[in-house]
Amino acid sequence: MSLMTFVTMTPLGKGESVSKYVAKVVDVVDKSGLSYVITPMGTIIESENWDEVMSVLERGFNRMKQDCSRISVVIKIDYREGKIARLKSKVDSLEKKLNRQLSRHD
Repeated sequence: MSLMTFVTMTPLGKGESVSKYVAKVVDVVDKSGLSYVITPMGTIIESENWDEVMSVLERGFNRMKQDCSRISVVIKIDYREGKIARLKSKVDSLEKKLNRQLSRHD
């Protein structure tokens, strides 16, 4: 089983740049030990366990809540039985179909 979870947590009323608040949530995700990818618009977390993902999201939310009285949260979950390590395999599949490596900003 694989759960790929896309999440954004954005504080409201904290000005245009909110990276100092988002960084605290990303720190929680990073320390969780789960596989993840950061994108400019959110973070994708992968796990084989629903409770594990929800626990990380809750800890991240609670961390942001320490500094922010209003938070917008968007969560999108893709559950797939019988598959694992889809963060990499989904990109690999596209590259194979296109017969080239896709642009990655490292």
